[in-house]
Amino acid sequence: MDIKKIKLPLDDLTVDSLHAGDNVLLTGYIYTGRDAAHKRLCKLIEEGKNLPFDIKNQTIYYVGPAPAKPGYVIGPAGPTTSYRMDAYTIPLLESGLKGMIGKGLRSSEVIEEMIKHKAIYFAAVGGAAALISKCIKSKEIICYEDLGTEAVQKLYVEDFPAIVVIDSKGNNLYDRKNY
Repeated sequence: MDIKKIKLPLDDLTVDSLHAGDNVLLTGYIYTGRDAAHKRLCKLIEEGKNLPFDIKNQTIYYVGPAPAKPGYVIGPAGPTTSYRMDAYTIPLLESGLKGMIGKGLRSSEVIEEMIKHKAIYFAAVGGAAALISKCIKSKEIICYEDLGTEAVQKLYVEDFPAIVVIDSKGNNLYDRKNY
C-alpha cells in the first residue's frame, strides 16, 4: 500500500495529484472547527469581515477534541460527521479553503463546489481518536474560546493518517458504483 506524505498547507498542484482512495500522512498546520464555529465564520464572511485566520489553502479538521490529560498536548481527537458542516462549507471554499478532514458523506452541492474550487476531502478513521491525538504536536486557540473544546484551534500535526475520500475531480470513494 502506497502512502503519500503531504506537507500542509495545500496547493493546487498537491490537491490535483491526489485521488479518491489515496492513503496520506499529513504534516503541517490544520485548523479545527465544528458546527458552531463554522456558523460564526460564515457570518463574518456574510458581513464582509475578515476571518480570524487566513483560510487560503488551509485544511479544517472537523473535531471537538476531548480535554488533554496532564502531560499531553490534546485529548482524544476523533473526526466529527462532516455533513453537519455542509451548510457552512461553500462560503469557506469560496474564501480559499482547500482541505477538509472528517468522516461520512458530503452533499452533492459541496462536492460540486469542491470541484469548482479545487478542494479535497479526507476521512480520518473514526474510533481512532487516541491514536490520532498522538499525531498532534501542538495546539493554539485561534478564536471562539467560549465554545470550549469546539473553539477554533490551530494544530501542528505530524504524519496525521487520512484517506482521500473525495478528490478535486469529484471522484468519491463512498460512491460504490465507481469503486
